[in-house]
Amino acid sequence: RSLVVVHFWAPWAPQCAQMNEVMAALAKEHTQVTFVQLEAEAVPEVSEKYGISSVPTFLFFKNSQKVDRLDGAHAPELTKKVQRHISGTSLSPSSSDSAKEDLNARLKKLINAAPCMLFMKGSPKEPRCGFSKQIVEILNKHGVSFSSFDIFSDEEVRQGLKTYSNWPTYPQLYVNGELIGGLDIIKELEASGELDTICPKAQKLEDRLKSLINKAPVMLFMKGNKQMAKCGFSKQIIEIMNNTGIDYETFDILEDEEVRQGLKTFSNWPTYPQLYVKGELVGGLDIVKELKESGELLPVLKGEN
Repeated sequence: RSLVVVHFWAPWAPQCAQMNEVMAALAKEHTQVTFVQLEAEAVPEVSEKYGISSVPTFLFFKNSQKVDRLDGAHAPELTKKVQRHISGTSLSPSSSDSAKEDLNARLKKLINAAPCMLFMKGSPKEPRCGFSKQIVEILNKHGVSFSSFDIFSDEEVRQGLKTYSNWPTYPQLYVNGELIGGLDIIKELEASGELDTICPKAQKLEDRLKSLINKAPVMLFMKGNKQMAKCGFSKQIIEIMNNTGIDYETFDILEDEEVRQGLKTFSNWPTYPQLYVKGELVGGLDIVKELKESGELLPVLKGEN
C-alpha cells in the first residue's frame, strides 16, 4: 500500500547521477517510501510499456497502480510529489468526486493563468515533441504573448485536461480561458489570417521597460529583492533605501534575462542596481551614495529635484 518511486535512469547521463543523490536523501527522510532505480536501456520492454522516452523519468506507484509521473531532473518537483503522495490518503468512492472537483478547479485556474496559455510537451525553449516545437515557432513568428505549462511535469494535469477540454492530444492552446485547439487548428488560423486577431500580441520590449520603470514612483532594478539581495552592491543600496523610510518597489533582473539586457541599452547604463524615480534614471550605487552624503537623496526620492 505504500508509495513506490521508480527512477528510470542511464549511467551515461550526469543529471541521473544527481537525481540518484536526491533520491538517496529522500529515502533517508521518508523511510515508508520504496525508491527503486531501473536502468532504462537494460529493461527496454518496461521502458516501452510506460512510455519512457528520456532520462531521468520517475514513475509513482500506489497499490500497484501508476499514480503519477515526472520527466526530467527537477529535484524540487520530485520532493514535492513524494510529499504530496505520502500525505494524500487513498481515496474512498465518495471523496473521489471531490478530488475530481479539485482537479477541475485547478485546471480552470491553469487555463486562466494567462490570457494565452499553451499546454505542451516541454517548454518554449526546449520543446519535447515536434508538434509542440511547431506551435511555439508559429506563436513566436506572430509575436504572440503566451505562457506555457509542461504537461510532462504533472501526470494529473496531463490526463485530466484531455477529459476537461474533450480534446485528446497535445499541444492545446487556450485564449481567455477558451480552448482554441491543437497544431492543425493553429495552422489553419495562421493560413486564414485569423491568428493575429485571436491571440494577444507580445508587448514590445521598449513598452514593457517603460511600464516597469513607471510601475511605482520609486523603482529599483537589482539582483534579488528587498528581502534578499543577491549581490553586494544591491545589498548596500537596499540598506540605504530602507533607512530613508521612502516606499519603493524592486524588480529582480536575475529572473528576466530580456529585461536585464534590454534595460542596459534602454537607459544607457551598463550595470546594476539601477534606481528610477518617476520614470527617470537616478543612477547606481555610487550616485545614491553621493546623494546620501550631500543630503540630496531624500528630496530626489520624493521627486522634488
